[in-house]
Amino acid sequence: MSLPRRLLENAGRATRLGVARVALRNAPFALRLRLASPVPELSPLSIFGGSEPTLSLLELLLVLRRAARDPDVAAVVVRSEGPPGGLARALSLRRGIAELARVKPVVVWAESLSAEELLAASAATRVLVAEAGGVHLVGLRYEGLFLRELLDKLGVAPEVVRVGSFKSAGEALTRSSLSPEQRTQLEALLDDQLGALVDGIAEGRKLGPAQVRELIDAGPFTAPVAREAKLVDACCFPDELPGLLRELAPALGTADPLPAVDARSYLALRAADAGWAPLTRGRAALAYVVARGTIVRGRGRRGVACDTYRRLFDQLARDEGIGAVVLRVDSPGGEVVASDLLWRAVRQLGREKPVVASLGDVAASGGYYVASAAHAVLAEPGTLTGSIGVVGGKLDLSGLYERIGIGRDAVERGTRAGLYSEARGFTPEERKLVRESMHAAYERFVGRVAEGRSLDAERVREAGGGRVWSGASAQARGLVDALGGPLEAIAEALRRAGLPPERPLPLLLAPRLPRFGMLRDWLRFVRADGQAA
Repeated sequence: MSLPRRLLENAGRATRLGVARVALRNAPFALRLRLASPVPELSPLSIFGGSEPTLSLLELLLVLRRAARDPDVAAVVVRSEGPPGGLARALSLRRGIAELARVKPVVVWAESLSAEELLAASAATRVLVAEAGGVHLVGLRYEGLFLRELLDKLGVAPEVVRVGSFKSAGEALTRSSLSPEQRTQLEALLDDQLGALVDGIAEGRKLGPAQVRELIDAGPFTAPVAREAKLVDACCFPDELPGLLRELAPALGTADPLPAVDARSYLALRAADAGWAPLTRGRAALAYVVARGTIVRGRGRRGVACDTYRRLFDQLARDEGIGAVVLRVDSPGGEVVASDLLWRAVRQLGREKPVVASLGDVAASGGYYVASAAHAVLAEPGTLTGSIGVVGGKLDLSGLYERIGIGRDAVERGTRAGLYSEARGFTPEERKLVRESMHAAYERFVGRVAEGRSLDAERVREAGGGRVWSGASAQARGLVDALGGPLEAIAEALRRAGLPPERPLPLLLAPRLPRFGMLRDWLRFVRADGQAA
């Protein structure tokens, strides 16, 4: 990093500190934090207005961790607005709330609570709901939509080829119900996820696991019944929160309105502070790259566009100011070639600096393919991962065309010129060719995982076959190194880079456009208006 850039960084920090002295002058204060539904992996762009800005999962975790060490924060009140996402996101948030609640009061308030919200909130000092609300704790369910009979009526014949008996992506087209293999893997996955849900709620609410399982079978609950069952502490209105906060944190005083600061302002002014940039030497930054959505070829902002991310990884590899990279993967997979190219790009990046993969709610098939190239892989117990297998094919629409009176005719040169045409199905020879191609792709997938994870190929095959695992089961099979979320992945990346985890450092979030609303975030001090949620 050049001297002018370091000077510019320090000038920006001096400005933030000056704004903070004004905006945060009413310390001690209550920190107000909003959990959007769902909690995004990257914050939406804020360009002078629009909808109310939301913090990303990583930003929320950074705020919670910084607040735990900040003597100016007397208490934290969290407004939960709906399911934060899947179980993986809920578990990461729960861990952040638990860490904070060990040192200062944390109050979570919601109109109603879903199972995922209750899991995240369960570690708080107090869990509150509106009296007219409820707790929708009814267990977990996976439900598929099957089109086989509809396609038969339409005259559409799906031509699906898969490698791996558990690779179920095509079953929606070829079956009318769950296959035995799909039912087996979903039941095992639900057992693991229900265990994580039960254990988290039981520990947070100081209930026995068996008692929580009984409550799940008895749910959902109205708010008063949930209070009697000790799933929540009380029912109240938002305007009653300031009084409760004063009881839990007498340092807030009795002044009206309650001194409070919005978490977004707190993030911009304090939680995201990277400290002073040294003038005589550079300092390493950490890149946090979010790969969310379907993996596709080409470039752009839709999903995980192969060329866009490859260019980003190449830039990070050449940037001497980047000391380590965390790759946050939340993807069900996608195109085979794009996944393989991204795997190579991550491996190339790893030759220059440490790369740690953090798996979100889903990192399966191509999503796991790419993540396996990292030096280490971390997942939450509730993460859906694995699915090492291949599926592909086409729809034969010839019956539909005939049924609705559409004629299709063609001339061609080449025995297999109609291989990809939807006007006919595969010939036996073509189906054999497609299956051989799928087998080659599967063996390549197995080989890439074996190389990236330093595993024997046979061990990867045992965990493969297209089977989806929970994060905990994936760890037991060597597909995942450790259980944890974004902050644990950051700590592992810093450790591998030889950087002290306790020292502030710049954090580069990517891919992301410049946020023109940053100045507004600096200046945005939310004064208490009698409501703390």
